[in-house]
Amino acid sequence: MYQIVKKEVLNPTVTRMEVMAPFVAAKAEPGQFIILRVDEAGERIPLTVAGYDREKGTVTIIFQVVGATTEALNHLNEGDAIQDFVGPLGTPTHTQGLKKVCVVGGGVGCAIALPVAQKLHDQGCQVTSIIGFRSKDLLILEDEFRACSDTLHVMTDDGSYGREGNVCVPLNEMFAAGETFDEVIAIGPLIMMKFVVEATRPTGIPCMVSMNPIMIDGTGMCGGCRLTLHRDGEAVTKFACVDGPDFNGYEVDFDEAMSRGSMYRDFERKAHDAACALFQKEVK
Repeated sequence: MYQIVKKEVLNPTVTRMEVMAPFVAAKAEPGQFIILRVDEAGERIPLTVAGYDREKGTVTIIFQVVGATTEALNHLNEGDAIQDFVGPLGTPTHTQGLKKVCVVGGGVGCAIALPVAQKLHDQGCQVTSIIGFRSKDLLILEDEFRACSDTLHVMTDDGSYGREGNVCVPLNEMFAAGETFDEVIAIGPLIMMKFVVEATRPTGIPCMVSMNPIMIDGTGMCGGCRLTLHRDGEAVTKFACVDGPDFNGYEVDFDEAMSRGSMYRDFERKAHDAACALFQKEVK
């Protein structure tokens, strides 16, 4: 069992937990993920490592409540325990040798982008971060990004905080001004990553994306995170969990990934609603 030592609500749908998992904390790196089960009867879900403290032996996860399992996880509190917490899994994000990087995070994807930006900063890299949200109410991790970024752009779709517009607005402005980077790293909703890739493509700057949004099982067995890459004129099949989660954004077939990802939305919503009804019944 893995004890929850700290729980914090970041916005109405996103929660941060610090979990005592010393063996995972000892090896975890930015970009990797864990698989957890809330209880013995629970399903297995992958969640990306949002931070770790090797000395304390803790791993931080940040999750959005979208389905039955995240709803159940969100009902646990400090002092409660998670049944299984396995990892780290996946390939760490490449950061070695990078001197100047633009990290782009969207929504809850900022939880995955943050440890990448922090590691780059710790390695002496010049970090420009762009974080985007639909509105001020959904803003997370601004202070943490500001602490590890040489320049930070905060964007909201409705202009309720920071600048109005999506993450491509400052990115395009920087490119137009002749700014260059060793690499652009984009982590967030598939549609956001697609447009970041297209904004970066004319510059020829390497653009890496994290395909964790399409992961389901986390072991490559379910096939849900099957991904088509267009490489050297050929279509290549990879799996986000075992081959990634990071990929060359220029090769990713985002349209196919978005189509497959939408297949599970109705199921997730029904499972979430059923879980909510069950917890409300237990409370009564």
